[in-house]
Amino acid sequence: MILLSSSSGLFQCTNKLFLSDEATGLQIKEFARKNAANALSLANMVMGIASILSSLNGHHHAACWLVLIGYLLDLADGAVARQLDACSALGAKLDDFADFTTFGIATSLLLRTSGLLDNILCVCYVLSVFTRLCFFTSGIPFMYRGLPCIYSAAILASASLLSGENLPMLRVIAVFMILFMISQTFYPHDRVLESQAWKKAVYAGGIVMLFCSSFPPACVYYLLWSVSYILFPTSLWSSKV
Repeated sequence: MILLSSSSGLFQCTNKLFLSDEATGLQIKEFARKNAANALSLANMVMGIASILSSLNGHHHAACWLVLIGYLLDLADGAVARQLDACSALGAKLDDFADFTTFGIATSLLLRTSGLLDNILCVCYVLSVFTRLCFFTSGIPFMYRGLPCIYSAAILASASLLSGENLPMLRVIAVFMILFMISQTFYPHDRVLESQAWKKAVYAGGIVMLFCSSFPPACVYYLLWSVSYILFPTSLWSSKV
């Protein structure tokens, strides 16, 4: 009798432990689902901070590459959030903070020198990114107002790497990017990872180029990708989910 009671108690303890482990596993999975996109946004922000530190320490090439890595991360976080049904106000704010860090402050420092005019240009670039993020909503579904700062950052980073940090050329490009970002022109919400197969292939090609290609072809690839969004926004990049 005592043996049966002891066995029953052991079974109940084991069952409770199993159920507790199962509940913990479900909680971990739910936490991961809700925060997968936030993790990508945080990774984007880390790339931006690392790029800022690289620029301040004179590692210009590393600063440019870190901006391009942030480019890929930013294109992925929204798609992951929608795919996992994990969109939230916190995620949207975190994405904006990451974008401002990587594509605003970090990118502007690619233009920084000791000259007063260059510093003024950096400030103007950061303010244009801030303006762009503030007026993100266009009122039209799947459309942006003003050029998304991610593309202007990729153009500047790629052009900087290809030109060997040709400052006169970068200044001209930066001025044009500022004008595009603060303009009232409508641009499509590309949703690269949720659209046609060829767009997903372009994204996959960006990953391959970034980690497996020599640096000139990779820079050309990102430059053409970003410029195509400006030149052919509707015919190429309109969202057809």
